[in-house]
Amino acid sequence: MSNPDSLMPHAVCWAVDPRLIWTMVITNLITFLSYLAIAVTLTYLVRRTKIILARDWSYFLIGFALFILACGSTHLLEVITTWIPIFWADAWTNILTATLSAYVAIMLIRRSSEIAHGINDYGNRLSNTESEKLQLQESLLDAQKLEDWSRMSAVVSHEIKNPLQAIQNLHFMIRNYEGVSPQVAEMARMAEEEAARTLNLAESTLAFFRQSKQPEQIDLRGAVESVRFLLKPFIQEKQIEMSVESEGDCTVEAFPGETRQVLLNIVRNACEAVAKAGSHVGIKLHGKPTGVEIVVTDEGSGIDPAILPTIFQFGVSTKGDRGNGMGLWTVKHIVDKHHGKLNVQSAVGEGTRVDLWWPRAFA
Repeated sequence: MSNPDSLMPHAVCWAVDPRLIWTMVITNLITFLSYLAIAVTLTYLVRRTKIILARDWSYFLIGFALFILACGSTHLLEVITTWIPIFWADAWTNILTATLSAYVAIMLIRRSSEIAHGINDYGNRLSNTESEKLQLQESLLDAQKLEDWSRMSAVVSHEIKNPLQAIQNLHFMIRNYEGVSPQVAEMARMAEEEAARTLNLAESTLAFFRQSKQPEQIDLRGAVESVRFLLKPFIQEKQIEMSVESEGDCTVEAFPGETRQVLLNIVRNACEAVAKAGSHVGIKLHGKPTGVEIVVTDEGSGIDPAILPTIFQFGVSTKGDRGNGMGLWTVKHIVDKHHGKLNVQSAVGEGTRVDLWWPRAFA
């Protein structure tokens, strides 16, 4: 058996060509430094992503970093053994590298399906990024349109108040003018009453879109009565029988403008669904410890079963060409904002029932 001390360094074997020595030294040293940089980077990534990275994946990446470092160490030993024949150190480095290689290979095989699924999922999400971006832009645009529509309604309601008040004053002067005939006085009185009713309607509409910055204590019974007042001409025109029943405390913490907007949309839809004179629209409020339950029923035409599951989507309307698909979408948005619940049951030819749950507190 040969003596280990008699082993010669690589440089002795390569002495015939000095350029070969430096080629091997430089390339192995560059390879070692590259492996070292990769191992340090992997360790850095594990430390920076430890919050979201699963523990077993952290162990896998640390093991992979050690494997890379061990591979680099074999190249470092190639540089050292060029002049110093410590080949047993080189051998132990190879043993360590082989062990880490086996560990990484086994872990990689065990996670191959998970890695493949993750790559495919990322690819799918990446391919859908553009369409999701367009959907988000459309949603923001829809929200902006809704806000502009509300502001425009408020401006219009505000601007017509002054001329309506002037019309009221003129009718009052005509009615009380000396020598005016009883017929003209009566017509002036009737016109004055109509102007007063329109003025009240404008003020009520303005109140609907006036939004407070903080939730307030709102009596839902009073909000329902406000809605009934706004819809009174429509209710009388269609000869609808409307009943309002309430029990318990119907006060909730909410944004008043949004609360009335929800009730207006639901009750107006119920009235519009009614086709026969004398049909009934019922509103029941039941105050409970944690909130208020509101049930709105009508004896209208009902909703097509094919449309019913999509009625809260933007642009979907139960009124055909007469609707814009914004009403129930807005209602759902506001109810979700207040952490409430909304459910619609309907049968064609029998009518519709809307169950609205409004929490007592705005959380």
